Amino acid sequence: MSDLVTCRPQGLYCEPGDFYIDPWLPVERAVITHAHADHCRPGHAAYLAQRDGLGLMRARLGDEALLEGLAYGESRRIGDVSVRLHPAGHVLGSAQVRIEYRGEVWVVAGDYFVSGAGDCNTTCAPFEPVRCDVFVTESTFGLPIYRWAPQTEVLGEIRAWWTDCAAQGKHALLMGYSLGKAQRLIAGLATADAPGPVLVHGAVTRLNAAYRKAGVALPEVDTVMPETPFRTLRGALVIAPPAVQGSRWAKAIGPHSDAFASGWMRLRGARRRRSVDRGFVFSDHADWPGLLSAIAATGAQRVIVTHGDEGALVRYLTELGLQAEAFATEFGDEAQGGAEATEA
Repeated sequence: MSDLVTCRPQGLYCEPGDFYIDPWLPVERAVITHAHADHCRPGHAAYLAQRDGLGLMRARLGDEALLEGLAYGESRRIGDVSVRLHPAGHVLGSAQVRIEYRGEVWVVAGDYFVSGAGDCNTTCAPFEPVRCDVFVTESTFGLPIYRWAPQTEVLGEIRAWWTDCAAQGKHALLMGYSLGKAQRLIAGLATADAPGPVLVHGAVTRLNAAYRKAGVALPEVDTVMPETPFRTLRGALVIAPPAVQGSRWAKAIGPHSDAFASGWMRLRGARRRRSVDRGFVFSDHADWPGLLSAIAATGAQRVIVTHGDEGALVRYLTELGLQAEAFATEFGDEAQGGAEATEA
């Protein structure tokens, strides 16, 4: 039997179903794992995705895009294959694509986050292991150095930094990607006992609206406007995308300390390159233990590794006795440090 999913110039292709998964060039039929810009690109004739994420995709693609949504676990026949979408735990509507053909099952995971003890994300459905013969996995943080502390612990560190900023008469500018990361931060920090008000960049507000429309109970936060009275506010936390660093927009906040929330903050060199006052190791991707636990839970004997540290993960899995290889993809290389499309 030939492979169910192969790598073509347009993207990952399922021939028996005649569709692509997260293609990077325009195609007739695209199945999308989630709404981040490196996986959900414009120009396809038709899109199929998990229904909770359609509002986010619409914000990315515009009103003209032909979008269709499936519930998690709902089966759809496409060509000669059966397709189901299962939660990936990454962002709202993120999904693993399960493909079944003549008794063989492949799962293409896209980006995913495996919750552990102390993780309390309420902004998307948690990762669900799916049994399969072949598992196609990301490896964004595919090195043993990447191990996350519980997110509640990291949120406590952020809150302590924010409190210290307020005590010094400064605001706190916390940079994190607008889709997924920002909503996790808002849910964890905009609480009744917060040391000050929480405000967000307009790019975050637009995506918050899509989350709320999908039924996610995000705390209400104000949007930073030209007339926002930062001089009279005390100890505000401003959540914004990384692109604002050093900009006129950031300078309008007035005296502030800045920080970046990302898995890349695990590396001292990445913190230096960011030139921020603080770096918080806070990610919505699986760390090294998360990758290994997800792979083991599938029961797959063959694993195909995509974007990230493919080589290291392939070597490790081979040593475990699995058949492991890599696909060369054009998803965002987050190690390059922060194009908005990469959303680390």
